[in-house]
Amino acid sequence: MFGNEFKDKKVLITGSTGFKGSWLSAWLLKLGAQVFGISKDIPTEPSLFEVLKLSEKINHTTDDIRDLSSVVNLLNHVKPDFVFHLAAQSIVSLSYKDPIETISTNVIGTANVLEALRRINHPCIAVIITSDKCYDNVEWVWGYREIDRLGGKDVYSGSKGAAELIFKSYFQSFLKGSMVQAATARAGNVVGGGDWAADRIVPDSMRAWSEARTVEMRMPNATRPWQHVLEPLSGYLSLATELKTNPSINGEAFNFGPHTENNYSVKTLIEDMARVWGFKDSRQAYKISDNAVFAEAGLLKLNCDKSLYHLGWQPALDYNNMIKFTTLWYYEFYKGRDIFSYTIGQIAEYEAIAERKRIRWAG
Repeated sequence: MFGNEFKDKKVLITGSTGFKGSWLSAWLLKLGAQVFGISKDIPTEPSLFEVLKLSEKINHTTDDIRDLSSVVNLLNHVKPDFVFHLAAQSIVSLSYKDPIETISTNVIGTANVLEALRRINHPCIAVIITSDKCYDNVEWVWGYREIDRLGGKDVYSGSKGAAELIFKSYFQSFLKGSMVQAATARAGNVVGGGDWAADRIVPDSMRAWSEARTVEMRMPNATRPWQHVLEPLSGYLSLATELKTNPSINGEAFNFGPHTENNYSVKTLIEDMARVWGFKDSRQAYKISDNAVFAEAGLLKLNCDKSLYHLGWQPALDYNNMIKFTTLWYYEFYKGRDIFSYTIGQIAEYEAIAERKRIRWAG
């Protein structure tokens, strides 16, 4: 997998206690990497980081990426072969409650990681993860390309667009021609087992159903390009391995999104998950709320042709498998299953599906 590039390598993940960071940590452990992490706290209760007992399996540091000296000292100490920057304030609703927290984390935090990379004196591959929300969303029906306009109507989108601009300026000013090979990655609407973030429909549903409650659904007709968390993570890992050997993509941005046929409404997604959970009538699983406390985009999808062309990357899961992977993880968790083993098993199953489809990274 991934050309065996991560075996015995030192890999640093910012935001390692988060949803994506925890899945990435587990996958890199499976790939034989020596994993280091930095996060300022445990973001949710419960948390995937804690239920997987990752504090016992990776080298974790509790620090805030907004503290430049902490980030610089960590990179100098670890001397990582790879850096995946995922640390962020990633909840849109929280950006309305505390916009400064969102801006300082997503913009200053990213700048600090780039500054720390600028100061290292050893070869390093860095993937800076932002979001599909970095695009100025005008809700057109085709996918956004990496050359489309950045921005957004809300603070969260603005912070992600700003992070992309900071990366571009740092790359052109300092990283281009240095010992660091770097690129940005954009993905969104990720689902999967172990996400317990607030104001997200899948975690809200799983919490409710585990307690025999119905879930409140905002904007049931909003369409999203849903993808399982392993899909963009396979993209980030593919991008890192390609950066190591292909200088032409150094400094570039890449989208990682699902096939167009994975665009489904929130209502359809939850009804399909409810059937897998065991509801005989999926309409009993939810109620529609008119309490929309903040603006949400109705449509946003990505054009991933660039990732296919340069990386040979494409999604591995169809819609039905994405539903099953996500719902069954929570079902097994709430049954008390050995969830680390189950998570590694899902990663192995995902790798097998990608191998059968002859996707490049799995070859």
